[in-house]
Amino acid sequence: MGGLSVKGRTARSRSRNSGTRALQRVFGVLAVTGICCTSVSATPAFADPSVPTRHTAAGTLGSSGTVQAGGSSGTVSAGTEFGLADSTECVFGGKVIKSTPWSLQRVLLDQLWGQATGKGVTVAVIDTGVDASNRQLTNAMASGSKTFVDGAATKDIEGHGTRVAGIIAARPLKGTGFVGIAPAAKILSLRYTGGQEKQGDAGTMADAIRYAVAQDAKIINISSDTQNKKDDPTLAAAVADAVKAGALIVAAAGNDGADGKFAKTYPAAYDGVLAVAASDRNDERAPFSQSGTFVDVAAPGVSMVSTVPLGGQCTADGTSFAAPYVAGVAALLKQKYPEWDAAQIATRIEETAQRPGRESNPYIGWGVVDPVAALQEESTPGESPEPDPPVAAGAGGVVPMAVTMGESEAERERRVAIYVLGTGLALALVVAGSGVAVRDWRSRRDGRVGRSGSRPVR
Repeated sequence: MGGLSVKGRTARSRSRNSGTRALQRVFGVLAVTGICCTSVSATPAFADPSVPTRHTAAGTLGSSGTVQAGGSSGTVSAGTEFGLADSTECVFGGKVIKSTPWSLQRVLLDQLWGQATGKGVTVAVIDTGVDASNRQLTNAMASGSKTFVDGAATKDIEGHGTRVAGIIAARPLKGTGFVGIAPAAKILSLRYTGGQEKQGDAGTMADAIRYAVAQDAKIINISSDTQNKKDDPTLAAAVADAVKAGALIVAAAGNDGADGKFAKTYPAAYDGVLAVAASDRNDERAPFSQSGTFVDVAAPGVSMVSTVPLGGQCTADGTSFAAPYVAGVAALLKQKYPEWDAAQIATRIEETAQRPGRESNPYIGWGVVDPVAALQEESTPGESPEPDPPVAAGAGGVVPMAVTMGESEAERERRVAIYVLGTGLALALVVAGSGVAVRDWRSRRDGRVGRSGSRPVR
């Protein structure tokens, strides 16, 4: 089991800016065909020479209460990058999203919650704080929350921790289809970073982990990793002690996977940590999700709806929001099987995940988490996952067609680009064809007039 971005080291987020990418790609295609052209500048990354921790959401999130993809909307903490999945502005204290998110549509929630709701289980969220003023989180907060920087643990000026907590345990609210995967679980907010004056690092993250263990939190979610993928001995020791004490640490794998290279991120890659990659609507690895042999499982991490400070909801991309999805499932399992240890809970999640092969791979680990299968399987898991048994040659049987949740974002971008390109080319052909037709018509008309004028008189 393997993590996110942390310093010795300040936190950064790993959400993805994607709303304008299709439009940018379309303009690029049109520029090539000579129809139109434009230029789009890239958003610069925030650098911190001290190698800080970072959150595994992508983009840029300001502290002014609004967020815009691709840019900051206020003062951005040094070394911290947050953002959204689309180009629309996210307003803290704004409206809720009425529809049910795709990440919940893929689950038979009545069957799931018939097994467990997370009642009696506390999940520690080590993040930027959790804003308890959001109505879907007010009754989800456990006592004992603590800050390791400045500011209250139940406040969140960045919005990252509030989103993470919502995916785990947001309460039902009239007017929205969004709810946490474990809607009766409790959230212990441990604000290790995201202060107004102080940013956290690997040291404050380690302190938060130790505090969570002392508070007897059996599930710990960490949606951050060390910047530049740096190992940290203090953090490593805290994780090892937490694992030894019986806590299950669920950590995001990171969002640096676009280059296709395998790499380890921390704390996700530490032994005993359940490392979570991000998947899309088609149960495939999200393009940004970090790959590597440390990846244990994947979960939805694209266009993830969740709670934000002061009320309301927004969407975002990132392994930051895949990890709490898995942490929520772990909370359900802990309620149903309180006698299981952390390794057994992780094994059940891994063995019941949906995967293309018999065993783990470096992209989505043991597969995309299947909450209902994890709760309905009645056997007792071991301490580590085992590959599926091989299928005997000639066994045959009907193989059901894969069911997808619609096109992925990348597929939608390609489709829009193709439509616009096709339309542009069609218009160009119509204009060119019309010109040829008019020219031929004029030529024939002039020819007839010329012949008429030279005809001999009889």
